[in-house]
Amino acid sequence: MADVHVLAICGSLREESYTRMALERALEEAARAGATTELLDLREYDLPTFDADVDRADAGDAAELARRVRGADAILLGTPMYHGSYSSPLKTALDYCGFDEFRDETVGLLAVSGGAFPVTALEHLRSVCRSLNAWVIPHEAAVPDASRAFEDGAFVDPSLEERVATLGGRAVQYANIEPDPDSFESDHNVGATGK
Repeated sequence: MADVHVLAICGSLREESYTRMALERALEEAARAGATTELLDLREYDLPTFDADVDRADAGDAAELARRVRGADAILLGTPMYHGSYSSPLKTALDYCGFDEFRDETVGLLAVSGGAFPVTALEHLRSVCRSLNAWVIPHEAAVPDASRAFEDGAFVDPSLEERVATLGGRAVQYANIEPDPDSFESDHNVGATGK
């Protein structure tokens, strides 16, 4: 699996981000499975709010973001749950990508919340990935009650850590899976073309 490259995109801008901590653990497992790994930290990117009238090349670091996403064999999307959905920094990053970046790519989903399970954030991300014709790993990772899930940057609950680590392993395992036919949603996703 040395030819597999797993890219994780962290949708949290917080300095002490639980989302970033969880993605780092998933990437550790991907590396253990033989992949090269990379954490794409959106704090390091100038990504203005998406405007369809502005070319990606003229939108801060959007072209570089898309290039790095295209270079991955599997992508992990990590987000905190905000108002029942995924974060605006991740939304902006995804808006600068399209079919060229996600079609037939293996994508793993991870969501973190301060309270109950972040199920709706995972559902919303799954819908976005489906509309881009990505292949979403059936296994997903949810980290509820995040402030109690970590201590000194490490997971407190071994079973929760295992679930997150499994996501990283599955990203490598399914990186080269044969893609599904295009989805119904993708036929109606004109925003994903012509970037």
